[in-house]
Amino acid sequence: MTKRIRGVLAPVVTPFGADLSADKERFIEHCQWLLSQNCGLAVFGTTSEANSLAAEERSTLLDKLVASGVDTARLMVGTGCCSITETVKLTAQAVTHGCAGVLMLPPFYYKGVSEEGLYRYFSEVVQRVGDPRTRIYLYHIPAVAAVGITPGLVERLLKSYPNAIAGMKDSSGDWNNTMTFLHAFAVRPRAGTKLENRNPPSTSSGPAGKSEGNPNLQISKAEQTHEDQTGFDVFVGSESFLLANMRNGGVGCISATANVNPAAIHGLYEACKELDRINRINRIGSDEDGKLAASPTDVKDQQQTLNVVRGIFAKYPMIAALKQGIAIYANDPAWAKVRPPLVELTAEQAKMLAAELRGIGFTMPGL
Repeated sequence: MTKRIRGVLAPVVTPFGADLSADKERFIEHCQWLLSQNCGLAVFGTTSEANSLAAEERSTLLDKLVASGVDTARLMVGTGCCSITETVKLTAQAVTHGCAGVLMLPPFYYKGVSEEGLYRYFSEVVQRVGDPRTRIYLYHIPAVAAVGITPGLVERLLKSYPNAIAGMKDSSGDWNNTMTFLHAFAVRPRAGTKLENRNPPSTSSGPAGKSEGNPNLQISKAEQTHEDQTGFDVFVGSESFLLANMRNGGVGCISATANVNPAAIHGLYEACKELDRINRINRIGSDEDGKLAASPTDVKDQQQTLNVVRGIFAKYPMIAALKQGIAIYANDPAWAKVRPPLVELTAEQAKMLAAELRGIGFTMPGL
């Protein structure tokens, strides 16, 4: 079975030309830069302005990106549309290209739809694509789609399609919601392994005023690594929850700000994996290779630093701010363009963003 995609992925922003057509060259260059920063690619997500793109535009961009030679094992493709036929076509294309998976929104136009209706939609897609390589990551973003992914739906889909339904991205911004899926589906030990000391969520204040729960920084010796787990992979939609997600059986994040801060976010992901590994073998200070282990304090500090960067971008309309940030650090004003109905930052906002980023010594090395 193909190794699953895990770690830090960027929902890649889509650059546009003066005529609002997708700029393929800048798009590919940005993808290549992200890969060079140890960041995977989640193209055609919310941050990509995917629902401002026609299915044909997504298809063309995907073909161009794959033809450029990117590693498709590090590529997740947003394929969810309101139309089953468009979703099937884009999903089949991604599978044919050998992409690691697809990120699939529920059909989001009709509100108040039943769990049965959503089950039939995803079931129809799996059956029509009809390829055993299909790996679907369900996309839960209720603030935008209004139609959400429920534990009951996941349970039904896993029972019917255990190989095709690979995981989810939880962009609810509610840590307790993420914990619900983690505890229900994510941690499934292989035969012969045992998971102990799983701690339930608490209700402490988290990023952006959301309920974060308890990351439980002191990792139990009985914890298994993600490689010892099978089942349903849970990504969080913000790096603000990355430490908590990794601590509780999640596999990474698919975060908008990975477009501008990929290496630092990946650094926390790797530190979490290292800390988990070191504690599992009950060694303190270094591993077999003499590499200094991360400490609970180290990862907590890294998380707080990432939160500061995200907090700056979150003060502005996020997609416009990310593109403006790239425009600043690439010295390429064309990057600031967004597609209506979105609008660019004002000149004053752009100036304020630049000043705040300079104030924390922010950089985008190699851009």
